[in-house]
Amino acid sequence: MLAIAAVSTVLVAQQTPPIAPPTSVAPSAPLEEVKREEVKVTAPEPRYVAPTLRDRIGRIWAPVTIDGKGPLRLVLDTGASRSALTPAALTKLGIQPDLDRMVLLRGTTGSARVPTVRVGQVEIGDLLAERQTMVVVDDAFGGADGVLATTALRDRRILADFRRDRIEITRSNGERAPPGFTTLRIKLLDQHVPWVEAMVGGVRVKAVIDTGAQSTIGNLALRDALLAKRREVDAREEGVIGVTGDLQEGRSMAAPAIQLEKIMVRRARINFVDLHIFQRWQLRDEPAMLLGMDVIGVLDTVILDYRRRELQVRLVDR
Repeated sequence: MLAIAAVSTVLVAQQTPPIAPPTSVAPSAPLEEVKREEVKVTAPEPRYVAPTLRDRIGRIWAPVTIDGKGPLRLVLDTGASRSALTPAALTKLGIQPDLDRMVLLRGTTGSARVPTVRVGQVEIGDLLAERQTMVVVDDAFGGADGVLATTALRDRRILADFRRDRIEITRSNGERAPPGFTTLRIKLLDQHVPWVEAMVGGVRVKAVIDTGAQSTIGNLALRDALLAKRREVDAREEGVIGVTGDLQEGRSMAAPAIQLEKIMVRRARINFVDLHIFQRWQLRDEPAMLLGMDVIGVLDTVILDYRRRELQVRLVDR
């Protein structure tokens, strides 16, 4: 029986005519914008990480105000290029979708035509984005009101403190990582999707930092490279459902250690799926993976600084 074990909310939209846990993390060896006074955003309750798994590892929820109403809780998705709202969120805001303005939504697992909605202001942290068009999706998963894409957060600094259940989104001042943090250099896909170099079982991998993914997902090139070195361990069938509702079947297995420079992640699982998004990102022919919240969420604190092009990580004190 196919298990549905991972959900991701990567969103890419284009105009059309009207009509994803590891149990151990340890170090290895030795848009149009108005300037405002900086405001730190703290979630209104101690649950900015949606408890979508039994061990409470889920997606980051960011409090967002739209046209002065809210805050709404949107999934902070580093893999999304377009922010989205659910029909329930539209009801809260008292606005209607624009059914005459449809877009083609390209998700992790497939594509679908969806309506859009225009809003006057989106406020998150010290960012005020005006005259925004957002897509409307049936479900943002985990009870959130929608998806917050990070395309609008260029030159921003996102801090997620998992131990204290706190999120801050502020203007980056270019500060270096605080004491006790490990710094990873990031590169960008599509000018906004962060990825880092990683090693998995001796295989060099492009690891996309995807806070919209519940589980870590590898492409078939990574699977084949690993199977050339080792046999399958604890393999099982698992499927992935994306925001468009499409299901793609995959095969999950226990993974060798995932090394991110000085950080070693042990006893993780990787679900190997020939995802639609890998083709869009031209990542089908080389080993690549989406590093999901099952790995990211067991860290103590993560800082994503777009201006410095850095991922700053503090490990859990054990």
